[in-house]
Amino acid sequence: MTFPILPTARAAWLVALAAPLAIVIAAAAPGAWVIAPATGVALLVLVLLDGALAGRLDDWQLHAPDDAEVGEPVKLAMSAEFTGRAAFSRPEGAVAIDPRLGASGSEAFHLRRDPAYETWHGETHCMPTRRGTAPITQMWLRWAGPLGLGARQVKRELDREIRIWPDLTPVRSPELQAYLRDAQFGLIARRIRGEGTQFEALSEYEPGMDRRRIDWKASARHTRLYARENESERNNQIVFAFDCGQAMCEPVNGLPRIDRAVSAALTAAYVALKGGDRVALFGFAQRPELITPFIGDTDAFHRLQRAAAGLDYHAEEPNFTLALATLTARLKRRSLVILFSDFTDPTAAELMIESVGRLVEKHLVLFVTIEDQDLTEMADAEPVSLGTLAQTVTADTLMRQRALVLQRLRRMGVDIIEAPYDGIGYRLIDRYLEIKRAEAIG
Repeated sequence: MTFPILPTARAAWLVALAAPLAIVIAAAAPGAWVIAPATGVALLVLVLLDGALAGRLDDWQLHAPDDAEVGEPVKLAMSAEFTGRAAFSRPEGAVAIDPRLGASGSEAFHLRRDPAYETWHGETHCMPTRRGTAPITQMWLRWAGPLGLGARQVKRELDREIRIWPDLTPVRSPELQAYLRDAQFGLIARRIRGEGTQFEALSEYEPGMDRRRIDWKASARHTRLYARENESERNNQIVFAFDCGQAMCEPVNGLPRIDRAVSAALTAAYVALKGGDRVALFGFAQRPELITPFIGDTDAFHRLQRAAAGLDYHAEEPNFTLALATLTARLKRRSLVILFSDFTDPTAAELMIESVGRLVEKHLVLFVTIEDQDLTEMADAEPVSLGTLAQTVTADTLMRQRALVLQRLRRMGVDIIEAPYDGIGYRLIDRYLEIKRAEAIG
């Protein structure tokens, strides 16, 4: 296999430095002009000879995972094997990647020699910023000779893909797993007595029990006090609805709001499945994009993850009227609808408020939105100039308008969660458990 020989950056610098010297020689001694072209020819010969001594590439590979999670680093590795007196300088590699893996569209490698295996290895890390399938289309490798003047370069077309899934780091976190083992909705499904509305058994009344649980008819028959033990309701329907419109595509600390919402929803969905409830996902923009069947088993959690990975990004305003009407028609029984959305001004929120109002008539609605930290910082900034003052006043006005919209939703009976992006997952779990304990869904 032959590879083209190319001049390196060192050779280019030598040419750049020799050019002024050639001009000086031509001006001072016109008869010695032949030195300049001779020097150029000599440098060209050195570049070719140096490239020839660079050695031969036997094999090279790119190592990349098939799957990754948005917001989590992905390791890419390149390995190369040479024969002969190869790679006197460290080989350099590069790959062309999809923008989902990196905004620059490429990643570079600096390979190091591994004496144990007589091979060269290099690693780099990229950060996926969006879900979807990210192709890796090309890779390059360049290695120079002993003088660093001539180098060889090879290019290869690739047909590799990395599937970028929603971030499930919170689901795998030791804190959540420990909580699930210890909480009443633990890893082993069991009946929960003393709460709920479904009758389970009678037991003798003991001091400290809630007096409202006393069964007076049974107590009269047995001439002693008996209390009802109820079982917590299970098999509730939980729907996680995602607004995939323009406002939810805006980034928060490097990731779109929709990805932050998906991660929080999947974490809460995992807890709900452990609690014996049934979970479905619903996504929409101008029209409904995703409607999954209800899933009631943690073994099928991967189906929710795969469905959430298919939620696309849309630079358009969502159609709340069509979306929530479609969702209402699909739900045959009272459910908990957890709606992830955002808005920029009260005018854009009017249709959302109207549509959510119709949904509240039949279902319990929990509205989840990510706190706009940038807006808060602008509103709290010191007005050191007229520009900063105008920015502060505008931000404060937008925050007041935002609070007004949320207040209108609360008056309609909608529960609200507004929290920073890194706190909505656990806030959502806490609120779900509160609602479940209060038997407010069924």
